[in-house]
Amino acid sequence: MDVDGDVVHDTLSKAERAAVAAAMNMILIRCQLQRTEGRMRAAIRARRKKMLQSMHVDEEGIVAICDAVLQVCYDMGCGAFPRATPKWWMKRRTEGVWEDLRQCDDPTEDYFKEKLRMSPRVFREIAEALSPFLQRRMGVGGNIRERDMQLRLGRKSRLVAVRDVTSALLSAYRDKISWPTGLQKAIVLHAFADKGFPNCHGCIDCTHIYIDKPGNCPGEDYYDRKRFFSVQAQVVVDLNLRVLDMFVGYPGSCHDVRIVHLSSLRARAEAGELFSGPPVMLPLGVRTNGYLPGNNGYPPSEWVVVPYGGVLQHPSEMRFDNKQKTARGAVERAFGRLKGMWRLFLRSHKTNMETLPQRFVVVCILHNILIDAGIPFDDNLL
Repeated sequence: MDVDGDVVHDTLSKAERAAVAAAMNMILIRCQLQRTEGRMRAAIRARRKKMLQSMHVDEEGIVAICDAVLQVCYDMGCGAFPRATPKWWMKRRTEGVWEDLRQCDDPTEDYFKEKLRMSPRVFREIAEALSPFLQRRMGVGGNIRERDMQLRLGRKSRLVAVRDVTSALLSAYRDKISWPTGLQKAIVLHAFADKGFPNCHGCIDCTHIYIDKPGNCPGEDYYDRKRFFSVQAQVVVDLNLRVLDMFVGYPGSCHDVRIVHLSSLRARAEAGELFSGPPVMLPLGVRTNGYLPGNNGYPPSEWVVVPYGGVLQHPSEMRFDNKQKTARGAVERAFGRLKGMWRLFLRSHKTNMETLPQRFVVVCILHNILIDAGIPFDDNLL
């Protein structure tokens, strides 16, 4: 064909042929899908018709059955039936902002243990203890309208919610981690005396909280001997795995000796504030007011008892080291329970270095709450 002296070919280019082929393929696939869908719908209609004929139900009965099914679906949609696994982030409106946070469904006890590691009773007790502090954070002086508080609650990010709950736990349970006194002290001393360590007040050790490389801090300071980035936490526990004292926040490169010298525990021990009971005479004429078993990472002192160690040991030294290791195993089990239950601290994770110590303290507070409530630990978490 000749148009104004230019030759125009009747054949399509390679790209045009590919586009036409792709369009035809899409049309064929669409027709095939519609044919298959039509067959499925016909089969479903035939199955329904056969089922209704076998049931021998008249038209009024069929209408009644349909109405009943619709009513059940409506009730479930409105929340009339409790869900087996309720969504904790969706609450039905009740009375007030804090009431909106209450669980309105009827979850099973296994659901609480699986998701929250605690029983419904303990969860309600913690919620009641935190409610005054969380309500106080919603407004200044309590003069803000309820609708404004609901809007503020809905706009909160997850990080802000974690920060507020952490602050509320620290305020509501400020005495949950404390040195034993009175009856509790007598129970701790008696338990260690049964293990062969009279006048012993607890076990001390350090653990690493693994983190990603901090962006706003010198990374070499947080690089520990195992070639991970971590933060050190010094913890004292009793034989019931209850946390008695803790000191957290120093970089992972710090040695245990340096941490114990920087902590307030050493100052309180040397000032006589921790071991204030009557002195006890130990074998070999050792007189002590109290002490803590520790590993070989700590220097021997008047209030930290370390094993003898070494290759060639006297039988009495070997027996002492075995008993000391058995008693000191409580702090290792406490670390396993802490990290097994709150698995965020079991692996490296991104964190804010300013808020990490507070969050670990809160985890230890929850740890003590569950121990005091007698909640058993699931060993499968380890």
